[in-house]
Amino acid sequence: MQRGLFRYDVTACETKVIPGQHGFIAQLNEGRHLKKRPTEFRVDKVLQPFDGNKFNFTKVGQEEVLFQFGASEEGEAQFFPDAPVDPENSPTMVAINVSPIEYGHVLLIPRVLDCLPQRIDCDSLMLAIYMAAEAGNPYFRLGYNSLGAFATINHLHFQAYYLAVPFPIEKAPAKEIGTLNGGMKISELVNYPVRGLVFEGGNTLLDLSRGVSDACICLQENNIPYNVLIADCGNRIFLLPQCYAEKQALGEVSSELLDTQVNPAVWEISGHMVLKRKKDYEEASEENAWRLLAEVSLSEERFQEVSALIFEAISYSSHVDGTDSEKLLEDVNVKHQPVEEVNAITERSHPAMVTGILH
Repeated sequence: MQRGLFRYDVTACETKVIPGQHGFIAQLNEGRHLKKRPTEFRVDKVLQPFDGNKFNFTKVGQEEVLFQFGASEEGEAQFFPDAPVDPENSPTMVAINVSPIEYGHVLLIPRVLDCLPQRIDCDSLMLAIYMAAEAGNPYFRLGYNSLGAFATINHLHFQAYYLAVPFPIEKAPAKEIGTLNGGMKISELVNYPVRGLVFEGGNTLLDLSRGVSDACICLQENNIPYNVLIADCGNRIFLLPQCYAEKQALGEVSSELLDTQVNPAVWEISGHMVLKRKKDYEEASEENAWRLLAEVSLSEERFQEVSALIFEAISYSSHVDGTDSEKLLEDVNVKHQPVEEVNAITERSHPAMVTGILH
């Protein structure tokens, strides 16, 4: 901050946990929408080519870059303070976010010099999962926004930061749908305003990355905007297709919600509500947060259609055996019971959140 690299002082932003069952978190960040870099591309196409004439991460100042991130030849975490940059082998960089939301808000930029557009594949997602695993702190999460789901830069990147409370989405119950050959379990969020899928487990982190990236690629190829949250040190991933920008374009979002100027990206969908107006912060309630996020969600019917697309893609790409494949495809096509009638829902037991923040 003293070096003038950030556009505002995020430590001066007020934050509170909103009373209620779900524990939504509200932050008053009046500087973010005034000083954040504007979007420079269409919001109705999830896949767009990289455009070097628009802002991208090859244009950031060297002083914003923190370090390179890559696999260790020794098989253990190491830090080299003077590691050279090899332009022939495009490095993955970690840089500060000059418009931060929270402590330690950084950008993970895979193979920065290759100028990849904002689209997930298995290799890039694996890097993000590894970063979460190496951080080793459940309060450190990574997020991804596709184009059309409030990514503002069409240059492949993930965001990450620390927040020392559980996100509401992490506490939401989920109904298990099925398990893939590699041991990865897939569940559907229940009693949460945004419909989504939860991927967890797997024999290896690579199994998890393959399953989730297959799902993301399916959404990308079908022009369905989505957000991703990587939680639990890389062991649990939330996939959240959304339609808020589409509703905005069609004039289907109320003026009351539009006036808040909140663009619900991965952090807001996860329950960290970044509010732009003092009025909205002072009047923040669980009801208001729920109402906004409900507008982000696909309808039940559309969500089941999209889920069927995802499971079909996973069943082909992940070599699900016949029994599992049929079960997954059946489960997403059946009519779901109302939440209050579902008895098979289990709130998974997760390790207790540790206190404190890594520095």
